Amino acid sequence: MPEEKKEQKTEELKKKIEECEKLKNEYLASWQRERAGLLNYKKGELERIGELVKYADVGIILKILPILDNFEVVEKNLPDDLKNNESVKGILQIENQIQDFLRNQGVEKIESVGNKFDPNFHEIVGEVNTSKASAKEDEKKETGIIIEEVQRGYLIDGRLLRPAKVKIVE
Repeated sequence: MPEEKKEQKTEELKKKIEECEKLKNEYLASWQRERAGLLNYKKGELERIGELVKYADVGIILKILPILDNFEVVEKNLPDDLKNNESVKGILQIENQIQDFLRNQGVEKIESVGNKFDPNFHEIVGEVNTSKASAKEDEKKETGIIIEEVQRGYLIDGRLLRPAKVKIVE
């Protein structure tokens, strides 16, 4: 009888060990899933924070762009007799510094003139009727082509910062 009881106890212990092993594996798998979920959450949060930090300066950059616009207007309308003036060159050097600063921040210009209108990057502020122009010019310009940029548009790290305000061919 003692031999039989030993075997019975051994069987019971084996069952308990198997049951404990099964529970351990379930708990371990559950813990591993939860840990993976937490790590994925942390990774996602770090990416979101990185994006916020990356674009935190956008407000300041948007306030700088009108200053740069004014420099471009001044340079465009500068009389020929002042273009070689050292003081004017010095002032216009500030425009280059602002452009360099913006480039370092990931800001790039949207090239518009001569390209087809794209509502993702351009805003129409006027349409030009080319029927009054010479026939030679009509052949060159098809409908929807940008012929004038009223205000330059910009991208920041490939995302639209400010659309270009343009005039297109009717």
